[in-house]
Parts: sequence; C-alpha cells; structure tokens
Amino acid sequence: MFNKRLKEIADHQLLEATIDQIQHALENERITSKELVLMYLYRIQRYDQDGVKLNSILEINPEAIHLAEALDTERKNKGKRSSLHGIPILLKDNIDTHDKLHTSAGSLTLKDHTANKDSFVAKQLKQAGAIILGKANMTEWANFMTDGMPNGYSSRGGQVLNPYGPGELDVGGSSSGSGAAVAANLVTAAIGTETSGSILSPASSNSVVGVKPTVGLISRAGIIPISHSQDTAGPIARTVKDAAIVLSAIAGVDDEDPITNTNLHPTVDYVSFLEKEGLEGTTIGIARDPYFGLLDEEEKETMEKALTVLKEHGAELVDDVKMPSQDEDWDMNTLIYEFKNGINTYLQQTENHVPVKSLEDVIQFNEKHEGRMLKYGQTLLTSSEETSGNLTESAYLKSLEKDVYMSRDKGIDAVMKENELDAILFPNNVGAAIPAKAGYPSITVPGGYTRSGKPLGITLTGKAFDEGKLLKMAYGFEQATQLRKPPELKDS
Repeated sequence: MFNKRLKEIADHQLLEATIDQIQHALENERITSKELVLMYLYRIQRYDQDGVKLNSILEINPEAIHLAEALDTERKNKGKRSSLHGIPILLKDNIDTHDKLHTSAGSLTLKDHTANKDSFVAKQLKQAGAIILGKANMTEWANFMTDGMPNGYSSRGGQVLNPYGPGELDVGGSSSGSGAAVAANLVTAAIGTETSGSILSPASSNSVVGVKPTVGLISRAGIIPISHSQDTAGPIARTVKDAAIVLSAIAGVDDEDPITNTNLHPTVDYVSFLEKEGLEGTTIGIARDPYFGLLDEEEKETMEKALTVLKEHGAELVDDVKMPSQDEDWDMNTLIYEFKNGINTYLQQTENHVPVKSLEDVIQFNEKHEGRMLKYGQTLLTSSEETSGNLTESAYLKSLEKDVYMSRDKGIDAVMKENELDAILFPNNVGAAIPAKAGYPSITVPGGYTRSGKPLGITLTGKAFDEGKLLKMAYGFEQATQLRKPPELKDS
C-alpha cells in the first residue's frame, strides 16, 4: 500500500504546488526530494499507466530515487544549488541524456539508443540540481514524419491523451507528453521542443504555460533535429514563474552551438522580470484576422474576456494588426531540406547497435516493419530523403531567404515598429508559424475554458530575445486572472 502520508501530499497538499512552494516544504523538512519523486511516481502509476491512462510518460529514470536521496543529503550538508535543487523535471524524448534513459524521438527505430553524452539542456538542469525524472512521450519525430499524424502519437509510446478530455480533446503536439504530464501534476515541470508550435500547442491544449524561446537562447546541442533554423527547447510549467525559473536554468552560451553567441545576456534571471502589474503601460497588438476566425463562437467569447482583462490591467490594445507578409504563400521547404542534413548528422553519431544511421535507413526500417511503424505513413520523411542533404538546392535557398526576410523584416519587426508594440497576441497556437520562421520568442499562458471544459490559451509573441518582456506581460495576465485549474482525473 502506498504511504498514506505521501498519498495525502500527492492528492492534496502539493497538488498544483509551485517550485517555490515545494522548495519551502523541502527547506522546512515537510517533505524530502526522495518523497517528492515517490509522490510523482504514485501519480504516474495511478493516472498515466492505470486509471485514465494518459500515456504521457515513456520512461522513468531508474536512478531518480537515488538522485533525489543524494540531493537531499547535499541540501542538508551544503545547502541548495538553485531553485531547481531536488525538483523533478521531465524531458521530451528527443533530448539526449547520458544516463540509463533512451532518446528515441518516439520512434521504435531508436528504442535502444542511449546518448553518449548529455544535451546542453540536460547538463544545465543537472548542474542546477534538478532530477531528470524520465522521458515524455511525444508525436513521433516531433511531428515531422507524415501528414495527418495525430498529435501525441508515436510508434514507441502510443497515443498521449489530454487530461481535460481523454480521448475527446486534442492533446496538442509535438511536446504532447510534456504538456499532459505537467497539467496532470505528474511532474513539477518539463522541457519541450519546438520547430513550429510544438511547445505552444500542448501548452494551449493542456492549460499550462509554455515558453518557445528565441533560437539562440538555448543550445540545440544534443536534441534530435528537424530544422537548425527553427529548432529550440523550452520550458512547460503550471505557472509563469515556474517557467521563468526553468528558462533561467537552461539558457546559456554553448561552444557546440554557435547561435548561442547571439545572446548578449546569457545568464539572465528571468524571475526578475515578473511583476504583478506587468501589463501596465504595455501595448499589445491583437492579430485578429484570420486567427480569431478559426475559433467557434464560445471560444471567441472566451478570448474577448481575456482581452478585457488586458485592458483593465493597463495594456493598450491595438486591434486587428496585420503583418505585411501575413498572407504570403508560405512553404515547408526550409524544414524539408534541413531535416535530412540534420538527422543524418545526428544518426551517424549514435552507437553501433542502433540499426539506422541515415534518413534512408529510417525509411527502410519503417517499410520493413510497416505494421508497427507506418500506421499514418511517412510522407515527410520520404520528401526530405528526396533532397540532396547538402543544402545547395535553389528551392531551399530561396525558401530560407524568404522565410527569414518575410517573417522578420516584412513580418514581426515591421508590424511591431509600425504600431509601437510590446507584443502581438494570438489565440492558442494558431499564429505560431511566422515567429517560428523568424526564430522569435512566444509564450502561451492559460486563457480560460469553454463551458465543456476545453482549455484555451493566449499566446504573446515578441522580437528576438524579448523573453523577459513577454514573461512580464504573461505574469501580469496570470496574476490578474488565476484561470488555471487542474483536470479532474478518474482512477478508471
């Protein structure tokens, strides 16, 4: 039988607990990090593997309890390293860890792959004293395998469910497991990755906070790639402050990733930006058309309530702003061409026993095991394989130049300068594509629920390295509304 005291903590006392609240409990010896890990394992067993079976977690770190014990000892003898000391964190399954955890991008082709060193993100978290609790399920190959694959599905892990409507509501992708696990209180916080919407989408769908940072704020080293132009890791948490704490820990300059040298302030404490009245004096552009048109009437009503809160708390709203390039005929060429180059480089560095060493090998493996691997096909993989992998094609170079110019100079930079904006607001994640192409930051924060309980998010986008400003505004909105509520999970 599970320890009654820990059951009470798991189900009541520390349900929805923030990092600050957990640290207070640890420092006052109300709980230990070992007990915290056991508490989450209890909830994972109860709701992720049994009961409603959210299926958000692929793998548990076999050393998690021992790591927690060691960090408890260190806390007692030396004090805590940081606000993340002894805090359990989940990693999306495309982020390398040098331990007994696998890194597979949700694919059975890489089910036996263990990385020979930590990703920069994992290294930063460990240095801060965080406990890598395990790997989160995800949309296979970060939703770059095929057209029409459901969010949250992988051949290795199966289908992740949305805790607010298991089997009914979209869980969002591709950081599906990260979003669902945090929402369901199966872990304190998680790391997702985004190429275009893959943090913002599950954040909106699971009523959590997701930060998609500027490309360059966080090293891409040790992350299974899609596009070196757009890929980035970022935090998923239940509160803006928790997200800011995690973001501060994983940001930094990395010699293995030259883009991180574009960040002139690599050791920022993002918590320092948070102000209760963080909306006061800001100017926010509302990207209404066509994005609000994708909502139903009830969802529009919920979004309008959110806009009213922004105004009531000091934000000036510029309605219906449009980027000059908004209606451009965008394509996926940058991703199609860059994926082959990136994935071949990654796979060539894997262990000898890994059966695939190239994108061509992955495609052939999938065809050989069609019943397990090709439930939804592999159209994106085959399209990428048809490229040279050398990034020399005219079509690629044209698309890359267009993406950068139209998303920045004729996109976000233009509309923000013209209207003197601090941020652009989109509903949910539907405006993720242009900031993704720009490599610019966005943050999603819970924006309300429909009467049936479907979560909605509001997303704020800014210019390069505007994370502090976006967090400040998101925190102001969060403090004014306190909208997030945990899902009602059933044992069966």
